[in-house]
Amino acid sequence: MRIPALNSANTATSDSGLDTLYGETMGTRWRVVAAVPPRRSLHDLHDGIQAQLDGIVAQMSSWEHDSDLSRFNRAPAMTWQPLPDALFKVMACALDIAHASDGAYDPTVGPLVDLWGFGPSREGHRIPDADALLAARDRIGWQSIELRHDSHSAWQPGAVSVDLSAIAKGYGVDAVVVYLRRVEIARALVDVGGELYGLGCKPDGTPWRVLVDALPDEDDKPVGGGAEPCVLQLRDMAAATSGDRWHRFEQAGRRYSHTLDPRTGMPVAHDTAAVTVVAADAMRADAWATALTVMGGEDGLAFATRHGIAARFVTRDGDDAAVRTTSAFEQWVGA
Repeated sequence: MRIPALNSANTATSDSGLDTLYGETMGTRWRVVAAVPPRRSLHDLHDGIQAQLDGIVAQMSSWEHDSDLSRFNRAPAMTWQPLPDALFKVMACALDIAHASDGAYDPTVGPLVDLWGFGPSREGHRIPDADALLAARDRIGWQSIELRHDSHSAWQPGAVSVDLSAIAKGYGVDAVVVYLRRVEIARALVDVGGELYGLGCKPDGTPWRVLVDALPDEDDKPVGGGAEPCVLQLRDMAAATSGDRWHRFEQAGRRYSHTLDPRTGMPVAHDTAAVTVVAADAMRADAWATALTVMGGEDGLAFATRHGIAARFVTRDGDDAAVRTTSAFEQWVGA
């Protein structure tokens, strides 16, 4: 992915002394608001951030033919494939969450993503026929992938297509945070496509305050009924949101979400519109937001409560919306 030149479109300085840098990655935008020490080159900082994200795309994109992940997906059946460190780390986390969620999150969902037109096949959104759906489901199953931690390699059993879209942006946030710490930036808010991390605190000593959107209607206007925006206060914590606001299509009056249930092969059909998760790292927040969205408002809330996950669920109720949170989530809510 091309590294954009530093110009007025991707850097700015506010009256508070915070610098804001912008860029593009993973089909979306990134933004870093940071307290940058005097005489530090914003150009170099911008390029360093972009390089971290470009490296993740080169390893984990299912849209790039030459990425390490795409090579794994094309690898011969019954072979061990060496993976670069970052891809191995994300793959291991993805399989852990697949196991913990009993398959509500499953990184082998790639065939379904393509089948429904949300993937790199670029064939457009469509409702697959029963035979195609059955064939895709036969290729789904996180249990078929094994990892060797000593050699950082993964087992390709054959025809398994891994899709890390529901975790890679979160990892991208974490990678940028690691980079900022390495170059001695101690205060920053990192945003990659809506996945967030508040590094340290703001220069005035207060936590970073971020807005969790309310449920929009078809015209992107707020819906009433208790779905008011929520403000989170993040200090060395991450937040990620999953839902059908951003990617969906409609056919014959029915909404089809881009969030697919790996257990059924179908887009989630319940009334859960968005799930936000707060966690110590954005990689896990990202994947758990997807897993809980697949579980739905009732089962997801019960699961999150049992496991101490900080989660907020927005569900549709006719023309209105309802919001429910776990007790672990409330500690991060601010005025």
